[in-house]
Amino acid sequence: MPRSALVAIGGNSLIRAGEKGTIEEQLANTRRTAHAIVGLIEDGFSLVLTHGNGPQVGAALLRSERASDQVYGQSLDVCDATTQGEIGYLLQQSLHNALAAAGLPVPVATVLTQVVVDGGDPAMRHPTKPIGPFYSRADAEERARTLGWQVVEDAARGYRRVVPSPEPIEVVEEQVIRDLLTQGVLVIAAGGGGIPVVRTPTGLKGVEAVIDKDRVSALLASRLGVDCFMISTDADRVYVDYRKPTQRPLVRVTAAEMAGHYAAGQFPPGNMGPKVESALRFLDRGGREVVITSYDHLRAAAHGDAGTHIVKA
Repeated sequence: MPRSALVAIGGNSLIRAGEKGTIEEQLANTRRTAHAIVGLIEDGFSLVLTHGNGPQVGAALLRSERASDQVYGQSLDVCDATTQGEIGYLLQQSLHNALAAAGLPVPVATVLTQVVVDGGDPAMRHPTKPIGPFYSRADAEERARTLGWQVVEDAARGYRRVVPSPEPIEVVEEQVIRDLLTQGVLVIAAGGGGIPVVRTPTGLKGVEAVIDKDRVSALLASRLGVDCFMISTDADRVYVDYRKPTQRPLVRVTAAEMAGHYAAGQFPPGNMGPKVESALRFLDRGGREVVITSYDHLRAAAHGDAGTHIVKA
């Protein structure tokens, strides 16, 4: 019987540590990722893919800022849309070629995805998500004065712009994604957490924010009712006491056990924390299984031979 899964592609599947993030590098990485995805399709999975866009959206903002005296600038929501298209193209082409080489007649489509947030979300008044390049204090203060940015010192490396990171409420193109999935299309959607929009009396309107990609992936996975939510990251498994002498891998755990580890502070906010939180959200909303592993172990993990498997009970 065919199985369905939403696979959240991690940043290392697009840009690896130490790389500059050139298109050539990203294309080489998406080709490797495509090989792993094709393995899942060969095993009978119907798939929806999501992905991050952190470095790419930062680059898009930087281009917009530096060229603003020659061409029109782009707001953050437009940069989100731009990078969805950029990354979607690289993934879509790599997957198309890999599927053709494997003799699999599976169509691939990228869906430009809007995600509704609440304009009254407290996060909208308290920006916390750093984006874009680092600035000196003087440059950051100048941008705050002239552009209305909110800036913070980030990790003692300089100052960065911060934007809101509100909760995702609704994926606007959900039905489109659902229809494509039903028709056997390999769908790429909700890139970078989606384009943040709010509902107004006159319709949808983009806002300057960044939505957590793992939270959106969990929301979409639960709304689509997929059998498995797979999170691709840079580690083969989730570990407790990570990088300590007492480090140990989690192979198969219940949601309650994982929630206990999360509450005990085992998973840092900037690393595994959002992934574990999103996994628990998916299971709490009725999902059955979450797998967390690296992209090169996805196929083995789908058969229970790799990764961390989190189940309801």
